[in-house]
Amino acid sequence: MFSSANSSESGSPAANPIAFHAVTLATFFGASAAPTPLYRIYQESFAASPAMMTGIFAVYAFALLSALLIAGSISDHLGRKPVIFGALLLEIAAMALFVVADAPSWLVAARIVQGLATGIAGASIGAALVDVDRVKGQLVNSLAPLIGMAVGALGTSALIQYGPFPLHLVYGLLLIGFVLLAAAIWLTPETGGKRLGALSSLKPTIAIPAQIKRPLALVTPINIANWALGGFYLSLMPSLVASVTGSRTPLTGGAVVAALMAAGAISVFLRRACAPRSNVTFGVSATTIGMLVVVAGTHLANVPVIIFGTLLTGAGFGTSFLGIMGSIMPLARADERAGLLSAFYIQSYLAFSLPAMAAGFLAKTLGFQATTDIYAAVIIVTAVAGLVASRERRVEVSVVS
Repeated sequence: MFSSANSSESGSPAANPIAFHAVTLATFFGASAAPTPLYRIYQESFAASPAMMTGIFAVYAFALLSALLIAGSISDHLGRKPVIFGALLLEIAAMALFVVADAPSWLVAARIVQGLATGIAGASIGAALVDVDRVKGQLVNSLAPLIGMAVGALGTSALIQYGPFPLHLVYGLLLIGFVLLAAAIWLTPETGGKRLGALSSLKPTIAIPAQIKRPLALVTPINIANWALGGFYLSLMPSLVASVTGSRTPLTGGAVVAALMAAGAISVFLRRACAPRSNVTFGVSATTIGMLVVVAGTHLANVPVIIFGTLLTGAGFGTSFLGIMGSIMPLARADERAGLLSAFYIQSYLAFSLPAMAAGFLAKTLGFQATTDIYAAVIIVTAVAGLVASRERRVEVSVVS
């Protein structure tokens, strides 16, 4: 670590950049959730299908994953500040593309640039936070994206409902915010170092350590279910709420998405000291109950029931993620973590995007309600089956040993 003790003990913002990096990371992920409440309006304005909307959502995930694989460790070689600054410039360009977007092709371009920016920022800011303070940095890395997405979804919905220029205002405000962050980052200290090998670090590398292959396999079904759940909420939930309840109020759909992320953040904070296995069990249980309540709420066309179910689901969403990461990351040596994270995020972001795209095609054919019933059933069965299988395999291992 680079001067972590001194920087964490100082009270000045310049010496302790945790707050700045936390705000910057949250803003990136808040911007990533900003289009979610707008998808229904885009669909109506551009005469696009649900499949097109989920495709626009999916290209963001693929671009983010590509950035993590290709440039995830570039800040280890060039330093944190210049890489974060570069990500901020890319994000400014993405916001500008959103502002001028007048067709789905513009949205695709904006989401690709935004995905690249968010992937680079997530890796470099995450590393900078741990540079300053390992414990606080890891907690902020877990909380900031969830809090940012909650604020982004809810804030965008409020601006759509109460402000002018619904397709442009939020992006204009975010563009100004990112410009200010790009200027302010040069007032913070450099927490990383520089070393040779920047070009060679751009070669995608995926490696799962031998001692982690089995633990990762055990949690894979649960992880896939968890990220598929997040992808559904961020791509289709506002349109689903509008379809089944008849409510055209943007704030309603945004509130449902925000409830998932806020509950996830709270659960991560409250259960951060619990054992990984306990967190996974709690997470799957809460997700199962929550999804059943959400489905009941959609059939009843009752927004409060949907939000209550989403709060339960969000608690499961955050706790499952916490438990899964706690199950595999401590098993990796320091020089194995990057490869393990790459493999983990490939799995996660594929689960985040591909099922959501399938749901978009299903919604076009079957409608939102039937799609939700099928999607929820698949998530529940996958997560519960994964939990049962992981317990049985652990019992077998303990008996053999």
